[in-house]
Amino acid sequence: MQQHAEKLIAEYQIKAAPGDKIRTLSGGNMQKVILARVIEQKPQVMIVAQPTRGLDVGATEYVRGRLLEQRHRGAAILLISEDLDEILELSDRIAVIYEGEIMGILSAAEADTERLGLLMAGVKEERDPKGFENL
Repeated sequence: MQQHAEKLIAEYQIKAAPGDKIRTLSGGNMQKVILARVIEQKPQVMIVAQPTRGLDVGATEYVRGRLLEQRHRGAAILLISEDLDEILELSDRIAVIYEGEIMGILSAAEADTERLGLLMAGVKEERDPKGFENL
């Protein structure tokens, strides 16, 4: 157990000792612990909500990089975020929901901050959004 903890601390660049209580860690290190716990299970599907909220620049880049690794491994990741840069960097397809209604579903190539901003404000596109089967 101790060796496994030491391995994960090194691999995920967590600034802590194996015996430290998680609640005593910084927000970024807590996020890394949570991410390590999930990724080590090698899930096929991950639901990730606001993964970098409140993190410093270094921790944000680290978390985003690990999520991209999982995507390249073949895991499906449902990212829930308000950070447009994060959404554009990590997503293959983007669905925008406003007041419980899907306003549009775009490929990453189709998406830009202006278009996403309009959808987020409740401005529905003229064309019908693609169905859920395309998500």
